Amino acid sequence: MILSRTSQYAIQAMIYMALQPTGAPVLNRDVAGRLNVPAPYLAKILQNLSRNGLLYSFRGRLGGFCLREDAADMSLMQLLQLTEGVDFTQSCLLGLKKCSDETACPMHVKWLPIKEQIIAMLNQMRLHDLAGAVKEGRYRLTDMPAAAWQAEGIV
Repeated sequence: MILSRTSQYAIQAMIYMALQPTGAPVLNRDVAGRLNVPAPYLAKILQNLSRNGLLYSFRGRLGGFCLREDAADMSLMQLLQLTEGVDFTQSCLLGLKKCSDETACPMHVKWLPIKEQIIAMLNQMRLHDLAGAVKEGRYRLTDMPAAAWQAEGIV
């Protein structure tokens, strides 16, 4: 249950969007620049999140993306199910096609309780809580120093 680069970028982008003023569209290239991620790759991720109802997408000169009102209350698990697929928590740690109590891999018994704790944590973590923690300076969103974000009025 290792997260893909797509999921990592999606989480970062959604937290970034949650830090923006409500209803203010942000250009893909600005988000990509702030997060230091490839803009074309991020554009595909943001379009997917928009198609799934998490972001508004606006075309044109004043276009961009902004967070939908109810999206800030979503759990990290809900976001990951969109980016990784609904059954990503079912994958085997060793990569076997089928791993269950009946057909267990050598790691299954040790991994199962850890995986259940991770799933519970992902279900409890809300996007707005993560954004609030970043805004308060308890956590950082990128390798960019917090002072640079504060100078630009982002946090």
